[in-house]
Amino acid sequence: MPEATTHTRTVEVPGGEVTLSWAAVTDVGRRREVNQDALLARYPLFIVADGMGGHIGGEIASARTIERLTAVAEKDAVSTKTIEKALSRAVEDIGKHPGATDEGTGTTVTGVFLDTSGDEPTWVTLNIGDSRVYLMRDESLMQITVDHSVVQELVSAGRLSPEEAENHPYGNVITRAVGPSESVTPDYVRLDVVDGDRFVICSDGLTKELTDYGILHFLLERPDPAEAVDAMLHAAVENGGRDNISIIVLTAAVSIAGDDDGDTAARPQTSETAVTPTDAADGTAPGDTAGSAPGDTAGSSPAAD
Repeated sequence: MPEATTHTRTVEVPGGEVTLSWAAVTDVGRRREVNQDALLARYPLFIVADGMGGHIGGEIASARTIERLTAVAEKDAVSTKTIEKALSRAVEDIGKHPGATDEGTGTTVTGVFLDTSGDEPTWVTLNIGDSRVYLMRDESLMQITVDHSVVQELVSAGRLSPEEAENHPYGNVITRAVGPSESVTPDYVRLDVVDGDRFVICSDGLTKELTDYGILHFLLERPDPAEAVDAMLHAAVENGGRDNISIIVLTAAVSIAGDDDGDTAARPQTSETAVTPTDAADGTAPGDTAGSAPGDTAGSSPAAD
């Protein structure tokens, strides 16, 4: 089983600096023969892609998508515009590949980047599919992204309860993916940067095996990103490891020049989808702890595994 390493980078921002620490890991799990997940953990962009499709189709889709996004991160020119251009190119790459002939070939794309282009830094999360971004703030866990899945749509429409969703036969059916036929625009959420923020970016191989409470437990018990990632991976494998498992843990420490009282950076909410933590995917207030989200058992394939 792979072990993660913690990486750090300090970024100068107006009025101070933000120090990022992160670790990432991907594992085939116990039941799959091939790991169709791929990930990118390179400042300022942190992405998990969960491929789907027969034979090597999913592996192709996730790998090509990560390759295109890596090129954007290497140029340090990450924005919603450059991300969408990269995804369009990935769609072309997938369509041209001889192994991507299965109608179900595609990949989720989920992650977060630090945007320092404005007066104050902000996080921007992005999502296509049912991989997830969680944010731990003030010792509470919030699911920021909303699953693009049949089960989540049924729950949102009030036709299915969260309890019924956990074992629904359509749990593996997603409604949006990066595939070989057309470009798909991610959902974006913009958030203030707050000292102590911790993100978990993961494929559903993690959320099939760990509840939100379990994820929160490992974040609270292990401040070091590599230790948190390794603990979550081991727990997910021990709990069954039914799918490929990919996890990124990203932590931020904010330092304001000339400020010794612990205050953190903030900015008015503007552009894209502007939210506060109470507007997150599950509506959980900052003082609450989110339980298992409705799409907790959703898979990463357009058809049941």
